[in-house]
Amino acid sequence: MSPLAELLTITAVCVASGCLGSLLGLGGGTFIVPILTLAFGLDVRLAIGASVISVVAGSAAASPRYLDEGFANLRVAVTLEVATVSGAVGGALLAGHISAHVLYTVFGVVLAFSAVQMLRHRREAAGVAVPVDRIADTLTLHGDVPGGAGREPRTYQVTRTATGLTMMTAAGAVSGMLGIGSGAMKVPAMDLAMRLPIKVSTATSNLMIGVTGAASAVVYLQRGDVVPALAGAVALGTIAGARLGSRLLAVVPTSTLRAVFLVVLLVISVQMLLRGLA
Repeated sequence: MSPLAELLTITAVCVASGCLGSLLGLGGGTFIVPILTLAFGLDVRLAIGASVISVVAGSAAASPRYLDEGFANLRVAVTLEVATVSGAVGGALLAGHISAHVLYTVFGVVLAFSAVQMLRHRREAAGVAVPVDRIADTLTLHGDVPGGAGREPRTYQVTRTATGLTMMTAAGAVSGMLGIGSGAMKVPAMDLAMRLPIKVSTATSNLMIGVTGAASAVVYLQRGDVVPALAGAVALGTIAGARLGSRLLAVVPTSTLRAVFLVVLLVISVQMLLRGLA
């Protein structure tokens, strides 16, 4: 395959990964690194460099629509981003002192546990009143989620903000130590702890990962791990996919979105466990 044909193929594949990443709030990087390394045989450092650029591109492409349609909660994103960035800085500093195998194993266990808890939590929490949270009231973090199909918007109450901040700090630390996106932990944190609707959780996560991705991109650019042609091909595909995903979020049933997210979460957890045990 010629270099041009390979780049075009990568762009096409990234359309699909960008769409799924935008829908689930994970960012296309979750899928792009395995695809570039396993399917195209690229060096993992170059794959990660391109993936970081794709995360920023996908977030920038999808976030404006999510904000306009009322799915992304900007106040929640800004509040939680403080904890995520702080955790990422601490995680980066600790990266050289903790075994990567241990971190991958712990991360895999946490994701598997989160998937099970998300499934049980929504079944048990149906019809249960949301606890009052003074922090959320003070910061006015509550919002409305569009009803869709002509239905009225549904108001939701944010709760357990302190727990959410703690979980976001941990998510940022894991991201900083392993050099991976933390969207897979951000969505469960908002869904389990703060009781945000799943569509709001994924849209808000998509907004947040762009900020953390931009900070990481600077580091990878300085290291020389970003190949312009590769990053451009990945970014173009991711942008197209993210825009498609932002349109689909309004029409995809909540139950379908949750089911897909849980499956992807379990797949990622298995991958992390295999890396940790290898």
